[in-house]
Amino acid sequence: MITNQAAGTTLEEIAAGIYRISTPVDIPGGKFNFNQYLIDDDAPLVFHTGPRRMFPLVREAIERVMPVARLRYVSFSHFEADECGALNEFLAAAPQAEPLCSKIAALVSVNDVADRPARTLADGEALSLGIHRLRWFDTPHLPHAWECGLMMEDHTGTFFCGDLFTQGGDGGPAVTEADILGPSEAFRSHMDYFAHAPTTGGLLSRLADERPSVLACMHGSAFRGDGRALLLALQDSLGKPH
Repeated sequence: MITNQAAGTTLEEIAAGIYRISTPVDIPGGKFNFNQYLIDDDAPLVFHTGPRRMFPLVREAIERVMPVARLRYVSFSHFEADECGALNEFLAAAPQAEPLCSKIAALVSVNDVADRPARTLADGEALSLGIHRLRWFDTPHLPHAWECGLMMEDHTGTFFCGDLFTQGGDGGPAVTEADILGPSEAFRSHMDYFAHAPTTGGLLSRLADERPSVLACMHGSAFRGDGRALLLALQDSLGKPH
């Protein structure tokens, strides 16, 4: 559904109790999009905040599902404006909410910038939200940033894969079973956002072993299908000359 006609912000359920909020923006040469994901549960969580100026749009969309004041966790992969630019706006709107991030992110940035201390998760640590259960994976430099981490939701098999599989354009359908690797690699050919660390291949193999059935991308459509195969295809593509 469209939650803000002027901005084009949309809200769609991509898995049971998990909603994609997406807003298209104009960039030089075309369109780009920013996604946030809301998990509606006993302890609701939002993954990615969007840039600070986008907060009113994201809040408006969340409140189609639940009051934003109910949020318990505000989580993100790494410290970057589109990941956590509106963190303090969320903390002000949700009195019980805590930042949720990696130990490194809390150490180097979040506990200085955020208005409340972060709840940190160690590599492999699980967190129950009620029905949904999240597990944190430290992924340093995948795709970029020392403090980077990603999360798997076990109840639905949804992998919150952050900047992996970034697709340009206006956001496309909320969820697709079509190829997203081709569009994401085409986007990367113009602006390579991967760190290409020595550990990248091993990290992708580890994530593929989790066999996700939904990939919740930060930019572009979410993917429903064989997440393992797609992650291994990305691993193979990253190993080839660009």
